[in-house]
Amino acid sequence: MDQVTRPTRTRRTAEDRRRQLIGIGLRMLTTRPIHDITVDDVAAQAGIARSLLFHYFPTKQDFYVEVVRAAGRRMLRATRVDPDAPGPQRLRAIVEGYIAFLTRRRSQYVGLFRAGGQGDWVRAVHDETQTALTERTLDALGLAEPDEVTELAVRAWWAFAEELTIEWTGRGRTDHDALVELLLSTLDGLVRR
Repeated sequence: MDQVTRPTRTRRTAEDRRRQLIGIGLRMLTTRPIHDITVDDVAAQAGIARSLLFHYFPTKQDFYVEVVRAAGRRMLRATRVDPDAPGPQRLRAIVEGYIAFLTRRRSQYVGLFRAGGQGDWVRAVHDETQTALTERTLDALGLAEPDEVTELAVRAWWAFAEELTIEWTGRGRTDHDALVELLLSTLDGLVRR
């Protein structure tokens, strides 16, 4: 008689389980808005009880925040550059990575950060990501300790870059090299004021 062998379950560490749950949330975020991601769906995909998810995330909003933060980290990875490359090369790579990321995830990005009613937590995560992009840009510009006006101007430039990229790609434009050049030239004009 053949014996049926059952797969052995491996016990995950708390951090591994958190990463798994966030990963499931990220995958779901690519196909649906954050408010349509249910705890039940995430738990089912993870093969755990719904209540166990709340062992790792005290509330549903805490889970959502971590998923959106992870999405922000993905954007930052897409704009990661070689720190030893010359400043202009780093700037171009940052902008190209940003445009490529927003082009791939445009509808999800717009749905998350432009939809009303998401709450202050979405804005806070967006601000964290914008701050990191601003710091990365200032570093590539060789401005380790910029004056306040320059820092504010570069941060505002990222708001402009976001709006222009969303509109550009939303109109079906595929000439991304032209967008890269436009963004770099406006940044150059801004910091050379």
